[in-house]
Amino acid sequence: MKKLSRVLLSSMLALGGLLSNAAVSQVNAQEEYDLVVWEDVNKGIGIAAAVEKFEAEHGVNILVVEKAYAQQLEDLRLDGPAGSGPDVFTMPADQIGTAVVEGLVKEVNADDAVKASFTEASIQSQTVDGKLYGLPKSVETQILFYNKDLIAEEDLPDTLEGWYELSQNNTSDSFAFLALFDQLYYTMGVIGGYGGYIFNQDENGNYLPEDVGLNNAGAVEAVDYVSKFYTEKLFPDGIIGEQGINVLEALFVEGRVQAVISGPWNLEPFTSAGLNYGVKELPLLPNGEHMQSVAGVKSYNISSYTKNPELAEAFLLFITNEENSLVRYEETLEVPAVLALSEHPTVVENDAAEAIALQSEHAKLVPGIVQMNEVWNSMDPALQIVMNGQATAQEALDIAVQQIISTNQALQ
Repeated sequence: MKKLSRVLLSSMLALGGLLSNAAVSQVNAQEEYDLVVWEDVNKGIGIAAAVEKFEAEHGVNILVVEKAYAQQLEDLRLDGPAGSGPDVFTMPADQIGTAVVEGLVKEVNADDAVKASFTEASIQSQTVDGKLYGLPKSVETQILFYNKDLIAEEDLPDTLEGWYELSQNNTSDSFAFLALFDQLYYTMGVIGGYGGYIFNQDENGNYLPEDVGLNNAGAVEAVDYVSKFYTEKLFPDGIIGEQGINVLEALFVEGRVQAVISGPWNLEPFTSAGLNYGVKELPLLPNGEHMQSVAGVKSYNISSYTKNPELAEAFLLFITNEENSLVRYEETLEVPAVLALSEHPTVVENDAAEAIALQSEHAKLVPGIVQMNEVWNSMDPALQIVMNGQATAQEALDIAVQQIISTNQALQ
């Protein structure tokens, strides 16, 4: 019966979208599971075989629930104390500092061999004050998607300025290039290439949250530059704000835009939509520097509210091993953080994995400290008012940085 319930739940998720927290709580109340695992939306297929194998080997029953991974930590704050939360969940690495400070995650006991099996940056992303709080699930960074039916690879501009010039030929319902430059996650690639930075670091690599470089001369120049895509109406009006990502993806799927900046999370959806697309690393900037990007790490973490910490840790080690990481990659196209897989034929021969690898050479990890929260909260609204033409880059960035510093000083 337990096994049947898990299968039924998975089917309901596939057919009807995500269940509400109340529905999940009801299922948990009716059935007892040894572990509850929160997986990312549409990514459960990547661990289905591994979960069944783990169940058989350990004689346990596992409930897998798909939830938007960026929201899982927020849901854990309520569901954990209520007893309806997960034992294992997944989240972006920039949330790890907050999770540790709030006591929401347990330390993971992994030996040196396990740590060494992952890329150094991915393990670093899960380490706070020398302690490990998760294991890497996948790595991601922004790449350029282009529609092969609209533009040939040899015609792709090598520079962002080239895409700007190509955009002069836009029509009322077709576009050369789109990017979410009103969001720091995407604009940081330009800001970083001009010498801006989020937090400076000391000689030991520790972040200095009082030293913010998001309004220095380079950052202002970068934001001024990308704002012309908006102020000159080269991007559609709907590309700004929370719905911007939906507009960008819809236009690309509809064949109305030649190229977009997005990430590996769209590899499977664009493939399923039947798009004839290609991928490349990001273009050069007008100053000759390579466009940087934000390096993201998804991880599996253990809730501090789990009643089965040893089993949860065993599952974490199992689900992220080389064999299961390869299967997850084959099913979801999420690039694994396992070192040995970087040279595996299945990964090496994939154009998307190659593009991600090339772009990763110019990518920067998001600081995984709690002070990062205010950076997102302040910078996105600041960028949006610049793109809307309501403030200059200098004015908006000065206010945002002042907010970041003053709010983070209150945390000390």
